[in-house]
Amino acid sequence: MKVLLTICVVLLVITSLLLIGSILLHKGRGGGISDVFGGGISTSMRSSGVAERNLNRITVGIALVWTACIVLIGLITKIQS
Repeated sequence: MKVLLTICVVLLVITSLLLIGSILLHKGRGGGISDVFGGGISTSMRSSGVAERNLNRITVGIALVWTACIVLIGLITKIQS
């Protein structure tokens, strides 16, 4: 169980960083934190609808793995105690 817990914690850290990055890459709906990382320069590169849909799918997939890690860590710690 200790190995599974370690794997889940490492996976949680990796998916947390990936989730933060993928959320920050989303197209901004106005003046927000996404404008800090490029503003008007990168808006023409990110305007593709296909790229935005793929980024949405990747973000949802990462969020599902992140949620599964949270649930598994909770179950493992409950079983161990």
